[in-house]
Amino acid sequence: MTNPVDVFEQGGLIAYPTEAVFGLGCDPDNEQAVHKLLDVKQRPVEKGLILLAASYEQLKPYVDDLVLSSEQRDKILFRWPDGITQVLPCHPNTPKWLTGSFTTIAVRVTTQPDVVALCNQTNKPIVSTSANLSGQPPCQTWQQVEEALAGRLDHVIKGETLGFEQPSTIIDGLTGEIFRS
Repeated sequence: MTNPVDVFEQGGLIAYPTEAVFGLGCDPDNEQAVHKLLDVKQRPVEKGLILLAASYEQLKPYVDDLVLSSEQRDKILFRWPDGITQVLPCHPNTPKWLTGSFTTIAVRVTTQPDVVALCNQTNKPIVSTSANLSGQPPCQTWQQVEEALAGRLDHVIKGETLGFEQPSTIIDGLTGEIFRS
């Protein structure tokens, strides 16, 4: 499978460039794919995962948008795109394989062209966790991904990051509290 859309729709794992590093992802609604990703990453499901999207609309099925005031929503949308992952209340139907042990979901909107194209073609966000084994530094190029995770992925998008110096800042989207800077 060489087309990332086909890989995504068939439950495969994809490595792709984000703002600063390469991410590993899959269809967030495919439980088997998410568990395969967690196995490759050696990451416990309890930690939860980030969803990366081309627009807030793509994230709405996973976020409990109805509990947000218009002022809160405006602040959340003002912080995007790029570089800020926001932890928001999750929709009651959001699967535990995405939220882990939390009642929230971490989400981000990006302008990285490869991710935007994939999300727009599938009309969904993609699961996003750094492309590395837990405890190892994140891969910053597709060549590093192929070396570190050879044979464990179904597709590597050979694009470039947006050139940010650090992985995304993670904040509480409602309070602005910084979890990772």
